[in-house]
Amino acid sequence: MDKNELVMQEIRDLFNKLAWINKVKMEKALEGYKPSEVHCMEYIAKHDDSNVTKLAEAFYMTKSAISKLTKKLIEKGFVESYQKPENKKEIYFRLTKKGAEINQVHDSLHQEFLERDKIIFDEVTDDQYEEVLQFLAKYSRHLDIEMKKVLEGKTE
Repeated sequence: MDKNELVMQEIRDLFNKLAWINKVKMEKALEGYKPSEVHCMEYIAKHDDSNVTKLAEAFYMTKSAISKLTKKLIEKGFVESYQKPENKKEIYFRLTKKGAEINQVHDSLHQEFLERDKIIFDEVTDDQYEEVLQFLAKYSRHLDIEMKKVLEGKTE
């Protein structure tokens, strides 16, 4: 296995381990809520003036899929829509009190996971962080270009 394959395998393994170990607590604390709903609420909480376009871009989903998701969140009372006085065309989303409570549970779990893993992150030097972040940013830009090619139908 070459080093590129090894890096990709390690990234997948790390992601799968995180998903597995976090899943148990997430499912218990957020029973009855779909991950897509919880993550949509998280995005709305963290980004002012969230709309269908921004959500679709953030989650790499179609606007139609996001519209269905936000409609369900509105029906369940987790999200409300609003318009700005200067722009009656665009519809934005914000959390309701009920949605904010669910998001707080989710945020608390993430904090708990960060505390659990603090022992490892405390050992990482600033230079190591910088190298990892530079690699991830470079790889992300590459994937952005490749995704654009797919969307434009320019893949081989």
